[in-house]
Order: sequence, then C-alpha cells, then structure tokens
Amino acid sequence: MRKLFFLLIAIGLVAACAKTKDVQYANSTSNNTINANGYWQQKVKYTMDIDMDVNNYQYKGTQKLVYTNNSPDDLERVFYHLYFNAFQPGSQMDVRSLNIADPDRRVGDRISKLKPNEIGYINVTSLKQDGTAVSYQTVGTILEVALQKPIKAGETVTFDMVFDAQVPVQIRRSGRNSKENVALSMAQWYPKMAEYDFQGWHTPPYIAREFHGVWGDFDVTLHIDKNYVVGGTGYLQNPQEVGHNYEDNTIPLNLPEGDKLTWRFKAPNVHDFMWAADPAYNHDKLQIKNGPTLHFLYKNNLDAQYLQNWKDLQPKTAELMSYFSENVGEYPYKQYSVIQGGDGGMEYAMATLITGKRKFGSLFGVTAHEMAHTWFQFLLASNESLHPWMDEGFTSYISNKAENEILNENKANPHAGSYRGYRAIVSRGYEEALTTHADRYHTNWAYGTASYSKGNIFLSQLEYVIGSENVAKGLKKYFTDFSFKHPTPNDIKRSMEKVSGIHLDWYLNEWAQTTHTIDYGVQSVEGSTITLERIGKMPMPIDVEVTYTDDTKENYTIPLRIMRGVKPTKATILEDWAWAFPTYTFKTAKPVKSVVIDKSGLMADVKLDNNTYPSK
Repeated sequence: MRKLFFLLIAIGLVAACAKTKDVQYANSTSNNTINANGYWQQKVKYTMDIDMDVNNYQYKGTQKLVYTNNSPDDLERVFYHLYFNAFQPGSQMDVRSLNIADPDRRVGDRISKLKPNEIGYINVTSLKQDGTAVSYQTVGTILEVALQKPIKAGETVTFDMVFDAQVPVQIRRSGRNSKENVALSMAQWYPKMAEYDFQGWHTPPYIAREFHGVWGDFDVTLHIDKNYVVGGTGYLQNPQEVGHNYEDNTIPLNLPEGDKLTWRFKAPNVHDFMWAADPAYNHDKLQIKNGPTLHFLYKNNLDAQYLQNWKDLQPKTAELMSYFSENVGEYPYKQYSVIQGGDGGMEYAMATLITGKRKFGSLFGVTAHEMAHTWFQFLLASNESLHPWMDEGFTSYISNKAENEILNENKANPHAGSYRGYRAIVSRGYEEALTTHADRYHTNWAYGTASYSKGNIFLSQLEYVIGSENVAKGLKKYFTDFSFKHPTPNDIKRSMEKVSGIHLDWYLNEWAQTTHTIDYGVQSVEGSTITLERIGKMPMPIDVEVTYTDDTKENYTIPLRIMRGVKPTKATILEDWAWAFPTYTFKTAKPVKSVVIDKSGLMADVKLDNNTYPSK
C-alpha cells in the first residue's frame, strides 16, 4: 500500500454533528464541497419503497438515489453492490469458501447446495439517470453502469431504479430463518452505490468480509405482513399506524385493513441501512437520561434463562453507551437498537444484529463489541475493506476496556487475549501485513488475527509508547476531527502525534505495513552495568524495572530516538536509543539483582523468556 499522505482534517465542518442529539439536518453542508484542505467525500440520498412477501421471501423495490459528485473528477461510470448475489452456487463467496484452508464454519459448502428458492439475488430491471435509461450489466455482486452522460465534478444527478430480490437462507450475516428462527435479518439487502474516493472506485466482490459506504440519508418505506414487528436503522415515522411502541406506549385505536402494514423509517447521515423482522419479537425500550432511546428486539419464545438475560442486558447496554460516548465521542443519534438476528454479531447504522441464545456474559460481550463499532467504522467510517484493523481492532480495544470497567473484571491487561493470539500466529508463520485487503488474506486465521488482535494491539501498545493518557486524548481528537468522514491510517497516527508531540511514522510503518516483530532481551548484567539487545526487526522504546541487591527498585525509560520525545512517566529517563544500534548499555547507581523489560506487558514482544535477568 502506498504511503497515505492525505490528511483528513476538515476543521469544524462535521464535528458539530457529533455533538448533537439529532443529526437530521446536520449532514449536507459539510459533504458538498472540497474544503480548504482538499478533503472531499461523495453524498447520497436514498428513497426506497419495498414490498415484502414473507411467504416466498421475495420483495420488489423502487429506489430513487440522489447522488452528489463532490470529487474533482468527472464520472463516466458508477457501480452498485448487489450483495445478495453472493448467495448462489458458483459465486465468488461460494468458491472462496470451498477453497480456503480454514473456511468459516457458518459458510462451509452451504452456498453450493442452495436450491433456486433458497438462493439470494438482486435483479435490477430498470435504471435511469435523470430520466434517461442507462446501460448496465450485473457481474456477480457488482452492477456496472455505463452512463449516457458523465456526472461532472460538483454535479448532482438522480438515479431511478426498479429491482426485485430474494432473501437467501441465512448463511452469513443476512438471510431468512436463522438457526434461532429469526424470520428476516435484512443486511446488505438493497442495491448500494459503491464508494468513490481519493483512491478511486471501491468495488470488491462480496465474499463475506468487510464494507465501505457513502455517507447520506435514507428514507425507507416497507410493506410487510401485519403480524411482523420491524426494527433496525433510523427513526420510525409512523408508530401509531403500525401499532408499534417505538416512540411511546400508546396503543392505536385502529390498524389499517388488509394483510400488510406500512413501516416508514428515516435515517439521517449514515452510510448503510439494516432492518430485521419477525412475528415473535418482544420489543423493550430504555430511555437514557439526556441520551438516545435504546430498543431491544428479541424472540418472545426463548427459554426463560435467555429471556432474563435480555432483560438484564438492558441497563448494562445503557452503561456501554455512556462509556463509549465519554471515552470516544458523544453518540449523535436519537436511537440505538439491539436486535436478535444474523449469525453471530454484526454492526450496522444505529443498530446491531446478534444471536440471542447466549449466557449473559456472552450476550453482554457481543453487545459491547458490536455497539462499539458505532464509533469505529460507523461514525469514524474508515474503509474496513482496506483497513479492517482500524475497525475490528479499535472496536476490540475500546470494548475490552468497557467490559473490564462495567463488569468490574479488574484485569491488569484486558487485551491479553489479543497478545496471545498475535504471538501464536507469528510462531506458526501465518502472519500477514495489516496492509492486506480484507478479502485477500490467505487464511481466515490470518485475517482475524490481523484485524482483531493486531489491530487491538496497535492502540494498547501505543499506551506503552506514548502513555495511556495520550492515547485516551488521541482517541477523542480522532473522533472530533474525523467523525462523519472516512479516516485513513495516517489520520489516527496524526491524531496521536498531535496530542503527544511524539513522532509515530515509524510505528505505523513497522506495525501496520510490515510483519517485523519485536524482540528485546537482557544481554548481560555486570555489577551496576546493564546491556540490553534488540533482536527483532521492529524497534521500540524500552521500559526497564531494576531491582538492586538491597531489594530497592527503580524504573527506567529509554526513549526511541526517532520518536523525538518521551511519554509522560515517573521513571528515570535515560539517553535515547537509536534503532540502528543492536545493543544499549547503561549504568545504575547500585549493584543489580534483577532486571525486567516491560513489566506492563503492553509491548508485543514475541519472545518473553529473554526479557528478564536472571532468566526464568
């Protein structure tokens, strides 16, 4: 991956959106022009009308998409994602699952065995640009559109589309009739405009990995069997018409006649839209003081223990919302929904789908992780296809900290599991660089470890490099500067540099763009002279705890010279260590009894047995 020199600053344009409880109107001005720093992003406005047949799981839809080209380029083609097309025998998702060394057990060979009435598809039957028909072709999960007239830089056009679709059997994320008998988990269900940014078009085929979307507004009208309860992204516009207590507990006097009800949702300033529906959903609400309303939708026929877990989850979810808002940035929307559905846990705009038959600890844990994604990838909308570690890793970091505090786990290092996972894959030789595209990791193990574990360690280890207080400040600055935008790896680096005053280009390069490993050791101790050695390729600042022969202790910090600074510390600061030198020697005031490198355990040293003297 080429070095990312593009600094997304866009001062003040969208930060105000992140500080308001209602972003309905705070979504256009900031996206419509190229600002003084050269940053731009495209803008969409979807209006969709969907008619769902719950008997055959097919639906028909119309879509009006107002597309604003804020780029400096004229666009001669556009592209849509048709994700449901992946759930067909012979698709790239199917073939990839059949050939990868460690297939996802949820997928396996299941797609290859789907019958015609079980597959998924989205079939576009008509598409017009400003009233004029355009030519298009479906290529797997991508609709390629050749425009009759280019979309000029700064121009807004309207696409009108008619499509029909079928919901696949639940296999991965989306689908019908999950293992927990949730009828409809509707994620990645509509023709979605692909993202065009400073790197060009992003049109990877869907193989069940990650996403990248255009910021915009959604207005979705859904016609569905009147026995179904619906929840998901956005704000319900007509709660009384559908007899649903989304906004209050008033029971309507009359429901419309006929077999279907019409649900209408609006979602301002998001980059995706998900919904779920089932006739047996319980719906609970919890209003957070001076905050959003939390919605919980779960099957009313769960075993008693699971039903109780869903009740117990609700106040803890409010604590999670408060934790993330306080430690990253204020949640800007008026609602958030936790919905039983999907195949595990997956985040979406204003909502998550999670499986519901779980012990309480598991139910809380998956909710913590998926809710944290609201900040990392939804509000801070990094390209998770290119940089899944900025999404999964940062989410793991903040959700681990939240769980540790809210559940009073009192773990010295709540990220210890990520370190174990990282060291395991390094020792087995399966590690791949974080610059690898999410779809292109050779194994699911390499993808998962890189994205979740190594991405998590990027931040937890940064506490070791620049100090935990600076990482905490850096996350808040990152949110302030880049929420409602598409930040890159360089942006998180710059946020941390600005709050700490420490240079971190070496850190981003070594940890994210190579597979260099960290290995430091105590080479020798002679009286009061200590010599350390760098064995691994990746350099780091070094913290050392020295115990003297009189059993007193002293902590030392050795800055890395290319940092051009040192973290806040109470330790004795020694002369910096230039990375080109393989060894470093310093003298203490008294004879040395023992030495420990990095007692915090936050440095991801891959060989720990040489970190102490005497060796263990």
